[in-house]
Amino acid sequence: MFIAPANTDLLLQEANNETLYDNLIVQLNKDFNLANEAIDFPKSITPEELKIQLHEKIYRLIQYKFAEYLNLLYIIDVSEEEIKKLDGSDLVILAEQVAFLILKREWQKVWFRNKYK
Repeated sequence: MFIAPANTDLLLQEANNETLYDNLIVQLNKDFNLANEAIDFPKSITPEELKIQLHEKIYRLIQYKFAEYLNLLYIIDVSEEEIKKLDGSDLVILAEQVAFLILKREWQKVWFRNKYK
């Protein structure tokens, strides 16, 4: 049974522990490119750097390309309910929370694909 980690650090640690971190990177790159938001995280990127770069990317999308941001959430299939629960008063915090929701959904895809292949 899939149980989502409580935060970004635990999620990335779990991905590393299950040797699925590379798959998570591939899935992120694939879905961002499907949404026409070119991003190319190298497989060698550290979890900490991934967290920072993803946060920055989401912040820039919210700030400058809101329609593309919404399209990305749709392509990745982030829960609309979870997005609506977030407090949008501070964009930096919002971007961090959305980055976690994106990672959580991508991790779920990778985890299920690995478990049921």
